[in-house]
Amino acid sequence: MDSLLAAVIIGVSLGGQYALLALGFTLIFGILGVVNFAHGGLYVLGGYVAQAAVSKLAIPYPVAVLAAALATGAVGYAFERFVLERRIDDHLATLMLTLGLYLMLSTGILVTFGAESVQFAFPVTGAIRGNGYYIPLENLIVLATCLLAIGAVYLLLFRTDFGRASRALADHRAVATAQGMRPHQLFPLAFALASGLAGLTGALVTPILSLAPHVGDPVLATSFLVVILGGLGSIGGATVAAFLVGLIEAFSGVYLGGSKGALALFIIVLVMLVVRPSGLLGRETRGA
Repeated sequence: MDSLLAAVIIGVSLGGQYALLALGFTLIFGILGVVNFAHGGLYVLGGYVAQAAVSKLAIPYPVAVLAAALATGAVGYAFERFVLERRIDDHLATLMLTLGLYLMLSTGILVTFGAESVQFAFPVTGAIRGNGYYIPLENLIVLATCLLAIGAVYLLLFRTDFGRASRALADHRAVATAQGMRPHQLFPLAFALASGLAGLTGALVTPILSLAPHVGDPVLATSFLVVILGGLGSIGGATVAAFLVGLIEAFSGVYLGGSKGALALFIIVLVMLVVRPSGLLGRETRGA
């Protein structure tokens, strides 16, 4: 019973982190039609911005997390506005451009901070203990922050003019443009939002896990896996799939072990895609 409760807690915590990452990844694909290979690099950049703000400038950690989200959002806005926008309909070119951004970010971080992991500790320690369970406070804080951010993203996308316009462009770009939507204004904002979510997640999670130039690689792989399972371009599917992947990873890790757990996850995803190629909540075709 103790291991079951621990697996649920770990799974939900992982799911919140994965959902925040996957939302940014699927937003860019759904609205712009771009597979963003720079997503892992923006995650790492967010971690390093927060770490530098705390250690070098003595900024409180919550403010540093906000600064990381804003900084990565600004990078995403500038990249889409001045680089990606010029080749937005060339899918091969956008793949190469986002991959180039990732290489630039990772190389820049490597040159600036070095190859070794840097010291970056979560400011809150301790745990809630009870009869048969142990919940680290940092995990609860990160989970609560992720859930708040996910809720804010849903409100933005489904309760604001920006969200309605963005979803209209994702459904059918030509029709939305004919009705007065302006892709040249909305695309940079959407990319900035997705980049800010990646940076926010990096600032929240790297103090608990680790912060090094290479930690963005598994983040990109996990984001891609979650988005494929949920359905490319599906916001709801990405959220559901993120928590599903988190629970599968936690339960398989507790009961099967690390390597067997990863294998079980990939088998489940493979079976899911054979049964339903469009993903959990994805559509067969995109209109963007």
